[in-house]
Amino acid sequence: MGKLKLSSRTEWVVRSEIRNMSIECDRIGGINLSQGIVDTEVPLVVRRGAHEAIDRGINTYTRHDGLKELRRAIALKVKRCTGLKYDPETEIVVSAGATGALYCACLALLNPGDEVIVFEPYYGYHITTLIAAEAVPKFVRLMPPDWAFTKEGLEKVVTRRTRAIIVNTPANPSGKVFSRKELEIIGAVAEKYDLFIFTDEIYEHFVYDGKKHIAPAAVKGLRKRVITISGLSKTFSITGWRIGYCLCDKKWAKPIGYFSDLIYVCAPAPLQMGVVNGLLKLGDEYYSSLKKAYHAKRDKICDALSKAGLKPYVPQGSYYVLADISRIKGRNSKERAMDLLTKTGVACVPGEAFYHDDAGEALARFCFAKNDKILDEACKRLERLAR
Repeated sequence: MGKLKLSSRTEWVVRSEIRNMSIECDRIGGINLSQGIVDTEVPLVVRRGAHEAIDRGINTYTRHDGLKELRRAIALKVKRCTGLKYDPETEIVVSAGATGALYCACLALLNPGDEVIVFEPYYGYHITTLIAAEAVPKFVRLMPPDWAFTKEGLEKVVTRRTRAIIVNTPANPSGKVFSRKELEIIGAVAEKYDLFIFTDEIYEHFVYDGKKHIAPAAVKGLRKRVITISGLSKTFSITGWRIGYCLCDKKWAKPIGYFSDLIYVCAPAPLQMGVVNGLLKLGDEYYSSLKKAYHAKRDKICDALSKAGLKPYVPQGSYYVLADISRIKGRNSKERAMDLLTKTGVACVPGEAFYHDDAGEALARFCFAKNDKILDEACKRLERLAR
């Protein structure tokens, strides 16, 4: 048995703090504001689309880059929302969730040892995806309260091995919405050093206070180097369906599609059709109502955190809020998050999950993608900390 052992890859495949806190929350029967498990209702037309597809026999393998109906629906939606045109036959790849699409893009476009610039606080799965592709993350700190960065700070981490930059807008966990000026700065650096720009735009419809999501690929001169990653998990409250996609120049889309075929074969066929139904039948009114509803949820959770003495960094987008939990008992963010869970029955994610060093020890992330009844109860519990 001496030769039978785990591969070296298992050293970096560890369960995320997000899932750890979900497990701890379940253990005590608490309210889970840690993992982004959307429990709002799936639109009826999306559900019906999937049901009808099953009844019609759309249950076998699809083309490796997705059903033509879905690729065409995505192209129409993207053009309507961003003005960008993508050929559904050659420039769109449907994969197993946005996470799956990013992984396939990294495998297709990065070599072992390539460096990728990541803004922090970061989404942990971006880091593990890079490591899985044997790439090396390099970090640029976003500074609160506006989560700002400088061109000088960005260029400082560029080396001869730098291959790409990851941009998450709106961002998880900070809720930052990158402005056009900021995207132009990132684009200028990418052009200067000939870098890819990988984007994660899964929260594109969750923006507040008059902010507008700007697709990095829509910034002048960047389309050819931008690999857009998105999906419908958040927009249609179908996180378990795993329908994501990648948009990019056909030169990059073809190999990305091949890796998606190798790893996932295809995303679930009837669920793809459910998404088609949603994209074609839900108009601007749906997206506006979604934004309005989540704006109210954001204000509700931020107000409760403020009353509890846990200063929130009010997010511009997404459905997460980072808050200062330094007043909670504990030597680090994990101990503070556990103490908060014990006292209130509300689970959050320790800030250490979003930084490569100890910069997040005073922070925690709260998810407000909950139905109003559950969110109201969570807010009441948090507010008791003020007593």
